[in-house]
Amino acid sequence: MQIQDLPYADPGVPDARSGPRFLRWLFRNQLGGQLKALAWGVLHFVSVSALPFCVGLAVEAVVDRSGARLAAAGGLLALAGAGIAIGDTFLHRTAVTNWITAAARVQQLLARKTAQLGSALTRRVAAGEVVAVSTGDVEKIGWFVEAVSRFTAALVTVVVVAVGLVVYQPALGVVVAVGLPVLALSVLPLLPRATRRADFQREKAGHATELASDTVAGLRVLRGIGGEELFLDRYRSASQEVRHAAVRSAHMWALIAAIQILLPGLLLIGVVWYGIGLAREGTITVGELVTVYSAVMILSYPLRHFEEIAMAYSFSRPSARRAARVLALERATDTRGSREAETPSGDLYDPETGLRAPTGELTAVVCGDPDAAGRLAERLGGHPSEQGTSVQLDGVPLDELPLASARTAVLVQDKDPVLLSGTLRHLLDVPGSGRIAPEAALSAAQCDDVLAALLQGSLDVTDPLDAHLTERGRSLSGGQRQRLALARSLITDPEVLVLDEPTSAVDSHTEARIARGVRDLRKGRTTVVFTSSPLLLDRADRVVLVHDGTVAAVGVHRELVHSEPRYRAVVTREPDEEAATALATPGTGSRTGSRTGVQNDGTYDTRTEEGGTAADDIEESA
Repeated sequence: MQIQDLPYADPGVPDARSGPRFLRWLFRNQLGGQLKALAWGVLHFVSVSALPFCVGLAVEAVVDRSGARLAAAGGLLALAGAGIAIGDTFLHRTAVTNWITAAARVQQLLARKTAQLGSALTRRVAAGEVVAVSTGDVEKIGWFVEAVSRFTAALVTVVVVAVGLVVYQPALGVVVAVGLPVLALSVLPLLPRATRRADFQREKAGHATELASDTVAGLRVLRGIGGEELFLDRYRSASQEVRHAAVRSAHMWALIAAIQILLPGLLLIGVVWYGIGLAREGTITVGELVTVYSAVMILSYPLRHFEEIAMAYSFSRPSARRAARVLALERATDTRGSREAETPSGDLYDPETGLRAPTGELTAVVCGDPDAAGRLAERLGGHPSEQGTSVQLDGVPLDELPLASARTAVLVQDKDPVLLSGTLRHLLDVPGSGRIAPEAALSAAQCDDVLAALLQGSLDVTDPLDAHLTERGRSLSGGQRQRLALARSLITDPEVLVLDEPTSAVDSHTEARIARGVRDLRKGRTTVVFTSSPLLLDRADRVVLVHDGTVAAVGVHRELVHSEPRYRAVVTREPDEEAATALATPGTGSRTGSRTGVQNDGTYDTRTEEGGTAADDIEESA
């Protein structure tokens, strides 16, 4: 695999049982690239290690006054230099390729897992952890996978040089052959402590990343309640913990690096001291002493890769563990489906609650518990419940359909939709039937003022569709973000559209127009709206009250207001006792202090305690 061939057609099925297993799986899937890097690494390191032998031959040729041998030594030096240049060039090229392709494979695996889990991912793993895995952790995993081949090449070189020295000069070669394993293994007792400190540092860094991500995501809310300083202090404290952990980890790695420098120096001193004695005795020649001395000095270069592989593994192991934890997450059911790819159309039915949304109708669902409503909306989107119950579309369980078919059939817009940065045109460029144009969707979602605001805030832009949206649409108000997200959902034109509180941040006048626009645009399509707003409820073909996890009542808004106290309590924001009393007392009405109220004839108004305009008048004036 080359960089220009990315992305992978299929990144494979990872072994996510543990961090080390995941790293081994990555290595096996890049075996070709690893072998290439090993070959070029051996060429490079062996060429570097051959320099002392060439120098030793040159010294002996000078001592013996042999021009032919000196020329041969020069030719060997030139050959070693060429090997160093070629090996280093292609080793770097292959190593970088291995790094980038390994990181890209992990990112593709994470992207695929995110697509499979959908909104369930952030409910099972913190969003900050997902960000940390897909950015910093990916780089560290790629670093280890890439460093393995260079370490293997360095290990092969050290063994070859040690054997060569034993053959070339047994007296000194044995000393070097005994000393090299001591050098290589000397830092092993320190590695567990260094690894624990690196793990602790990564844990603190991940916590700080999560805190920063959550703070940025809720910045508008923090400003509204004056909580910026509180969260700033929390992040400052978290960052100081990261700094302290990083310093402690750096101390340990500095100690390991110092040992890697000290011990080769001691070995070099020992070789020189012992070699001088042998040279005085005439056991070895000056050229042999120079060769062994130079070889030991050069070996410090490949020995550095022993320290690097230890660092790479220590830093990549917690990263691999986090990545494996995310990749090991699974949906409650098989996402591949057991049926052929199809997009069924028909009634949407939830066996757990008994909720049924007839095909082609606008069904409003009223649920007094917002969390229960969110779980029900998620289940309608194809995520089975904890009991394994799956929603059915036209009698077909959604979990038996391929994931792509299920998501084509049912689209869920949650109460906090995300707007990606880019132009508005890109935001609305989503897969759809082509039946609904962006202009029609924007009009139905009442986005005229949003377009005007985007156009006013953009320079050198004449078409509002070319206006730029900031990250997550933070430059817009909550209601503006809701309406743009609603327009995007309408453009997709799915068989079933599930909207969870789509107008919770919109004023009453706009909400009334949105209710009419959505009903007209979705005519003939199945639409489910989770809401407690009378403006939307009165536009629905049928209203379903879900209470304590089951369907408690079905009807239309004006009937349920009179006949169902629990429904009235949710819609009017009254306690159950007050709603029941109001029903039992003829001639009494409801005047809540909120923007909604229900009159005796079952109609609704939007008056506050100071009075206002009825919803019907709102629509007529609109």
